[in-house]
Amino acid sequence: MKQIEIVIENCNERIKVETGTQLKVLAQQYSHCCKYPILGATVNNEGQHLGYNLYTPRTVRFFDISSKRGYRMYADSLCFMMHKATRDVYPNLNLRFEHSMLNGFYCRLIGENNDSPADTCRKIRARMIELQQADLPFENSTMLLEDARELIKDTGIPKTELIFNGIHQLYITLQSLDGTVHKLAYWPVPSTGYLTCWELRTYEEGLLLMCPDPDNPTHLSIYEETPKLFSIFKEYQEWCQLLDVPTIAALNLMVRNGKQNHLIQVSEALHEKKFAMIADEIYHRRSDVKAVLIAGPSSSGKTTSCRRLSVQLSVMGFDVQQLSIDDYFVDRTRTPKQPNGDYDFEALEAVDIDMLNDHLLRLFRGERVEIPTYDFKRGTPYFSGKSLKMGKNSILVIEGIHCLNPKLTPQIPEETKYKVYVSALTQLAIDDLNIIHTSDTRLIRRMVRDYNFRGYSALNTLKRWNSVTAGEKLHIFPYQENADVMFNSALLYELGILKHYAEPLLKGVQEDQPEYASAERMLRFIQLIEPIEPTYIPPTSIMREFLGGSCFEY
Repeated sequence: MKQIEIVIENCNERIKVETGTQLKVLAQQYSHCCKYPILGATVNNEGQHLGYNLYTPRTVRFFDISSKRGYRMYADSLCFMMHKATRDVYPNLNLRFEHSMLNGFYCRLIGENNDSPADTCRKIRARMIELQQADLPFENSTMLLEDARELIKDTGIPKTELIFNGIHQLYITLQSLDGTVHKLAYWPVPSTGYLTCWELRTYEEGLLLMCPDPDNPTHLSIYEETPKLFSIFKEYQEWCQLLDVPTIAALNLMVRNGKQNHLIQVSEALHEKKFAMIADEIYHRRSDVKAVLIAGPSSSGKTTSCRRLSVQLSVMGFDVQQLSIDDYFVDRTRTPKQPNGDYDFEALEAVDIDMLNDHLLRLFRGERVEIPTYDFKRGTPYFSGKSLKMGKNSILVIEGIHCLNPKLTPQIPEETKYKVYVSALTQLAIDDLNIIHTSDTRLIRRMVRDYNFRGYSALNTLKRWNSVTAGEKLHIFPYQENADVMFNSALLYELGILKHYAEPLLKGVQEDQPEYASAERMLRFIQLIEPIEPTYIPPTSIMREFLGGSCFEY
């Protein structure tokens, strides 16, 4: 039989294999290349399942759960196993995954159910254990789209059927588990036996499917209550219901019916209403609050949120002064470094905390304070004559990634601080079983902004993204529950807008780059979305921070 050359990138080894060899066979041979069981591989930098057959020379890089790609594959497969278990135990109920949280997924059962929440959880969990122990294979079947559409009709997942109506291709790949058909957003793991670390518990009105700790995949993530984060997800769910756009299929239908302008107007009005509510709460605490501290992860729209909240505070009679933590970076010679030698600008030690706290205390006493400006090219702060002075009705609005960390302002009394957490917590889903990860929305936002305002390609953004998210995990997410209020900057219409800009950028990532797999995954996702013209987006919108055309100065 004819042989082909395969490059195993994990160990930089070239081997000869027979044409048609499955990745699964090579994964068994090279299991030592990964710390944990191999879940999949990138083939010519494109993600693939282990059932993939090799017919021509290829480069192969295996991955396990410790990689972002492997973790998502594991999590999506776990959700599929839960869907299968739910259908087996409660055939008349539909499982709906609503959002990710706590390294897991919050979900609800839709339909009439006479069992208590505890009994429902116990029965589904028991069936999931049976499926796991049976080590059943996840199968991938490529078929004509019209045949796939007929199969999906019988699954009881109408939202998925509607998504298929917007797909324009001849063939599509469906996944199945012991006779239950599903369409995953990504490839599944080889079999249910790989899903060894998970837990299912009741949570609020639904269930919480808990996944492994990304940093220690053989153990569950430590459970922590996040009531504020959950409440903001719940609020956004109400917005989705108000506009009747819980999924991409519903969004696409609204666009095709010419209602995108109405969607934009109501979405923006909901944002403005929330900013007004926050300003009103600050006003009622005006005898104590002297500073509003705003923090959030990358591409959350913090800067526009800061400007819009400042406008609302002005409406309430405040004299608003603004301060950026970025201007308090220490001299480059004092900036901490990462293990690889790069400067760690996201570390708290990169900020001159003593100077910041001294300036804040003096401002609160009514003194005029000269404020530094940081020169990012030279890596030094300097004083240009810019100064601030707070009067009787003044309030200071401060923006920075560490603003919710109490170590940033240890000398400032807690009652004088009002803390705001801003993040794009996407509630819109692909369908009932495939959520849109909030990090994907922020990545698309950042990609568009980096290109429009910094001259970076999508490849540059993708290369930096792991470092960005690692910094958020260390410096932002642990403090999000310290916020007095959370603001969800996601807009129900935004993916349709961002598609215009992101699609050509993603197509520019070439196959010879490791980031090609991520670009392809993102492309498959945004191709499901109907484009929306940006014509009707107001100049005050958070979207303008990424697209341009804002009336605010940045």
